[in-house]
Amino acid sequence: MNMKDFAVGAIAGAVAGAAVVEAVNRADRNVPAEKVLDSVKSAFKKEGPIEGSWIVMKTEPFRQKAVQLDVYRGGLTREIEGVFEEYEFAADAKTGTVVEMTKI
Repeated sequence: MNMKDFAVGAIAGAVAGAAVVEAVNRADRNVPAEKVLDSVKSAFKKEGPIEGSWIVMKTEPFRQKAVQLDVYRGGLTREIEGVFEEYEFAADAKTGTVVEMTKI
């Protein structure tokens, strides 16, 4: 085996390895927590102003019947006709879809 064949093989291996790492990282990414919170706030703002909001930046496991996924937990407060309403939610970390909403 000469040096040229070795170099071509090494470069091809490095490129293939980098492609695999990128594919795994891309498939494993979560939606940023801030983006999830902005989406929930946008939906609530259609009904009135938001007084406050929060979200936990770290995901936690969530199970509902046979479905198990990682979620962000968050909440918000709004005022409707002088009465404050508080809500808590769980949103799928992969898609940002709200999977649970509870009025407190």
